[in-house]
Amino acid sequence: MNDLLVTIQNVDIEQYAYDLPQERIAKYPIQPRDHSKLLEFNAGKITDHRFDALPTLLSEDSLLVYNNTKVIHARLIFFKETGARIELFCLEPLDPADYAQNFQSQQQCSWVCLIGNQKKWKSGRLNQTLRIKGQSIEFTAERLPEQEQHPHIRFTWSGQDITFNEVLEAAGNIPIPPYLDRDSEASDEVSYQTVYSRIEGSVAAPTAGLHFTDDVLKALDHKGVMRQEVTLHVGAGTFKPVQADRLEAHEMHAEFISVHRNSLIELLKHQGHIVAVGTTSVRTLESLYWIGHQLYTGYATQEEDVLLDQWYAYRCMQANPVLPDANTVLRCLLEQMDRKNTDYVTATTRLLIAPGYPFQLVNRMLTNFHQPKSTLLLLVSAFVGEQHWKSIYQHAMANNYRFLSYGDSSLLTHQQ
Repeated sequence: MNDLLVTIQNVDIEQYAYDLPQERIAKYPIQPRDHSKLLEFNAGKITDHRFDALPTLLSEDSLLVYNNTKVIHARLIFFKETGARIELFCLEPLDPADYAQNFQSQQQCSWVCLIGNQKKWKSGRLNQTLRIKGQSIEFTAERLPEQEQHPHIRFTWSGQDITFNEVLEAAGNIPIPPYLDRDSEASDEVSYQTVYSRIEGSVAAPTAGLHFTDDVLKALDHKGVMRQEVTLHVGAGTFKPVQADRLEAHEMHAEFISVHRNSLIELLKHQGHIVAVGTTSVRTLESLYWIGHQLYTGYATQEEDVLLDQWYAYRCMQANPVLPDANTVLRCLLEQMDRKNTDYVTATTRLLIAPGYPFQLVNRMLTNFHQPKSTLLLLVSAFVGEQHWKSIYQHAMANNYRFLSYGDSSLLTHQQ
């Protein structure tokens, strides 16, 4: 354990490369969405199913945890008077910093953004006219003083009782993944949202959930599988491949998470039977453990806004490999909620899950097939083992599975 952090930081990213032909990347989802393929990996064995068979593959005592985040119209297109096309990609709210408050802002707010064609826009304002609620709305974007990282953009708009959420709905586009190599279409408005999405804030869909239909959810309920939701607003960093040779040089992106008291209670009841829908739910649940660990050990206080560093878990295990059990940590979180008189745990996580990571809460995972050399593939390898992830992906490639966001799914069981 003494060399664990060094071992993780020296993971060779080339070991997580594989050949992904363009024709295997699904440009559009299967219709109906629950007719996608489902690869099951359990106890070293791989079997093939269709996704609507999922209820037959889960035990009655399972707890299915899914991410209820909703993709926002994060891509905004403006044109300068010169005709230059400027694209603004909203990454995270700045003022107000709270997602819900920002979306309900009137007249102005600011965001951290990416700028496409930014060489053509050094200063000045970008303008466009919108039609919202029968009103003619003037919508403006203005660059704030330069920041060290991504630009900060102030948005202002006219009109009575018009929220920023309504402005985004009118002016923005659904930000489908760049590797689809196409513009968003009307069909993406539905197909790039899960049927249970409701908390706005993501700039990318939690794609493992795209396979669910109301019929599948009803079948799970009929079987008695318990369902709970968490929130992780997916950032653009989810598409960022690891470009360094070694993991230590990769800066993990930060994402906002929120978990309700009821979910914590159900997690306590279902230890050993927790099924996470997607890597975002895995990251949320495992982050939850380490957030509680910070409280349990006194590393953080109840007054602080929690930011979970990407290496925190590994430093803790290196310092003391004997960790508190999940029940102890979850109860610590519940006690903190009682003290603060709140029903939610909220935090920002940079947790990096890589081979060598000890999973604390998640026992099974639903997930799509991920890009080569991505942090998502590292997470899958950590969950099933390096030898197994390779055999799973080889099987998927040999059996015509479709890859990435609109591709097929897998149900993986954690290998100790």
